[in-house]
Amino acid sequence: MLLLLRTLLVCAIPGALAQLGEELDFDLADFDLGISPRRVPRQVKTLLSKEIKPHITELAIKTTIISRYAFTAVHCAMLNRHSAASEGVFHFQIPAGAYVSNFTMIIGGRVYQSEVRPKVKRVKQDNGKPKHKESGDASSEPEVEVFKMAVSIPGRNRAVFLLSYEELLQRRLGRYEHVTSLKPLQLVSRLSLDVTIADHSLIRDLEVLPLRNGKTPARPELPITTAIRHEKNAWRITFSPNIVQQAKITTNGLLGDFVIRYDVQRDLGIGDIQVLNGHFVHYFAPKDLPVVPKNVVFVIDTSASMVGTKIRQTKDALLTILKDLRPGDSFNFVSFSNRIKVWQPSRLVPVTPLNIRDAKKFVYMLVPTGGTNIDGAIQTGSSLLRDFLSGPDAGPNSVSLVIFLTDGRPTVGQTLSTAILGNTRSAVQDKFCIFTIGIGNDVDYRLLERMALENCGMMRRINEEADASAMLKGFYDEIGTPLLSDIRINYTDDSVQYVTQRLFTNYFNGSEIVIAGKLTNQSAESLHVQVTASNNDRSIILETDVPLRRRQMETEKHVREATAAMAAGAKAPGSAQGLGVALGSIAEDFVERLWGFLSVKEGLRARLRSQTSKEREDHIHQATNLSLTYHFLTPLTNLVVEKPEVLADGSMAPAPGETVSAANELPRDTEDGDSETSNLTPGSQTSSLSNSVGKVQRRPAKKSITVSKTSADGDPHFVVEFPLSKLTVCFNINGEPGHVLRLVSDHKFSGVTVNGKLIGAPAPPGSHKQQRTYFSSIIIVVDRPRRAYIEVTPKKVILDGRDRMVLPCHSTAAVDSGVLSVSIVGKSNVTVTVGGNVSFVILLHQYKNPAPYQRDHLGFYIGNSKGLSRNCHGLLGQFLYEDVGLAQLPAGGDVKPSQVLKVKGRSVPVVQKSRRIYSGTQSVDCWFARNNAAKLIDGLYEDYLAPHMFDTGDGLQGTNNA
Repeated sequence: MLLLLRTLLVCAIPGALAQLGEELDFDLADFDLGISPRRVPRQVKTLLSKEIKPHITELAIKTTIISRYAFTAVHCAMLNRHSAASEGVFHFQIPAGAYVSNFTMIIGGRVYQSEVRPKVKRVKQDNGKPKHKESGDASSEPEVEVFKMAVSIPGRNRAVFLLSYEELLQRRLGRYEHVTSLKPLQLVSRLSLDVTIADHSLIRDLEVLPLRNGKTPARPELPITTAIRHEKNAWRITFSPNIVQQAKITTNGLLGDFVIRYDVQRDLGIGDIQVLNGHFVHYFAPKDLPVVPKNVVFVIDTSASMVGTKIRQTKDALLTILKDLRPGDSFNFVSFSNRIKVWQPSRLVPVTPLNIRDAKKFVYMLVPTGGTNIDGAIQTGSSLLRDFLSGPDAGPNSVSLVIFLTDGRPTVGQTLSTAILGNTRSAVQDKFCIFTIGIGNDVDYRLLERMALENCGMMRRINEEADASAMLKGFYDEIGTPLLSDIRINYTDDSVQYVTQRLFTNYFNGSEIVIAGKLTNQSAESLHVQVTASNNDRSIILETDVPLRRRQMETEKHVREATAAMAAGAKAPGSAQGLGVALGSIAEDFVERLWGFLSVKEGLRARLRSQTSKEREDHIHQATNLSLTYHFLTPLTNLVVEKPEVLADGSMAPAPGETVSAANELPRDTEDGDSETSNLTPGSQTSSLSNSVGKVQRRPAKKSITVSKTSADGDPHFVVEFPLSKLTVCFNINGEPGHVLRLVSDHKFSGVTVNGKLIGAPAPPGSHKQQRTYFSSIIIVVDRPRRAYIEVTPKKVILDGRDRMVLPCHSTAAVDSGVLSVSIVGKSNVTVTVGGNVSFVILLHQYKNPAPYQRDHLGFYIGNSKGLSRNCHGLLGQFLYEDVGLAQLPAGGDVKPSQVLKVKGRSVPVVQKSRRIYSGTQSVDCWFARNNAAKLIDGLYEDYLAPHMFDTGDGLQGTNNA
């Protein structure tokens, strides 16, 4: 689950003045403008002096786009200059297809971290209103979602809002488009936008459009202060107008949308496949193919509500579309209100000059009147197309579609949505697709969306004030040039799982098909990929073997390039400078997060297409679990955050007392190379966030703790100490990159769970192994007295208890959150304590100059296990209260005497070995169990695989008797 920070901010703040008639002190220094007061025009000074709502002192937005998957972090700082508390409303627009992944408030020096929870049916209280914590409101708009949060800011105080969201850029008309909303509703002291774009393929045709704000510039030009730089295949675009330059654009803070468009170079063939940490993503966008003929029926709403601008713009678009129809296409028009009119009854006609002329006459004569018979119109259009496809004039592999446009809800004929959808499915019979378009605010968009999804189409919204003509024409352009039909993409059956949609009805020119999944056999040398499709009367088969390890190395390389470009942008001074570092850590798992993003989208679509309640509930359950795993705010989840309490005098209510724990010393790692400092810099956002909370002690502690030999470190090598037997046992686990191992499972009893995630690395020269695996992340989850967790990576520690914070591993710190305590010895180790009677120590293995086979990783040691129950399980937990014995099997014939270990009634063959632990500072003699600890552990290695890092399932509890 990631945390970090993003605050896109359209911070609207209805100012609340507690004392009427209060004299407002005006000091330009309060606004922290970043420029000399002498350079501020009088008009701007007047606007600032009249502000009674909190002023936005900083709005910093940073986006990283890696292979078309975009992470955006927004940092918005507000200042309440007055002595009375004032309400601030954080109001930000994000793209409609994006998911919020984090929201944090820092007010009065305290952190208020959001939590994603499943949506539940609201239970009414006595007053008839649901009682709940404040949640972010993501209300629907045509092309954006609006995230809004209102909070009271204490007098003479600051508030910081941090918002994160993620999205997969859609390719339309041969371009990717990234849009950032810059509408803070006031002039901002320091405004900055920083976008980094990196891709495995060569980036081309990159352009920045003029600010999209409804104004038409005299000549297209870059927004003022925009800078575009690139190195290798990483591009960086920045925009940072000062307050005077903002005022020249507009004085109301509605600067507009900052739009970047680009495409990537494509090779002929199977497409681009990227591999990272046990997941893959496949981008398929073929080019230079003959256009497939299409059969299209336009079904157009001419009810009374379409009168005026709507019908005029619709006619303009249809007349333009008629010019773009190609020879070989067939078409017809249906108009509907109370009555349904068909231009050419009982048939589709070919594209000829005469037919185009007659169709234009029909369009000119459309007159709005009457109600809206949606069901009858769909039935009529579907019947026309179905009859045409069964006749002799339809091409065998032509693409058939209905384009349906309306601005209202059904008012005539069948008006029940479920009945309309059922009738539509029966009429379509899986023979063609329906594409729906809604205009304005009085449309049943859920009906249009389900109608499109159930019939292999898409739905598009057009805002009431938008240029419907241009948007309708643009939508047609997206689907007007079909290149392939019946596309099927297959991968080696036993090498992949949980793959997203692989069957596609059509592929249109300028678009892109994206598939993602998990790799089940990462030791495989290659992945076989096959694409089959039809192009008019031709069948197309594309096949190739993708070298997995080489693709993994290539993907890692371009992620490093992207993070390096972000780090360069993070060096600029300012309180939000850590955003780039934070995004860099997130981007390291971009393929997995992209898979999660697509899987949630697919689950939501499947929910809408469900025909039974059980099928619907299954899809909801799956999509909800993924949303919670990746901390996504989706239609199935709520983002909940506690609000600060502000007293009547405008001050913050006191916080409950907090304690600080001591850090613990362990030797630094020297195995396999020199240790390395973290990429996080001391001035990064994570450090400043931690300091602002007031809980962090940054001096080395002198206290030390006792750590047992029971551990999982290195490749990973497991060591288990049995004090009563005075024996030490060791074993190896040969896992796969991306696997999550259950180390300690005691969820039902003590409430403690420890999981570790593996990362892969090439084996060193001369090794008998093909690859090695290490722990890249360790999660400790506690469920009592309330749920909390700590995630440790070689570079950062995420603590989510009463509040959430992120601490860098390169500096010493200690935090006590009540349920969980964490002590960091910089560049050395992390100690986690649960309730005073459970502790774990995690060693940080980092390298200054890593060899190709080295990876930063973690070692896990059990310090104190007294608080864990006797029912504890997991690869290490199952041995905490066990006793073992050693026996010798007598020699027989040519067989030499051998040693066996007696564990839970099982006999385990063992040999004596020596292991290095504690970062190589100590050697321990142990009895080694071969074959992934067969017979030593209960069950098999596969029984200890968790589906995700936060899983608290108990796993295997039985025994494996010999």
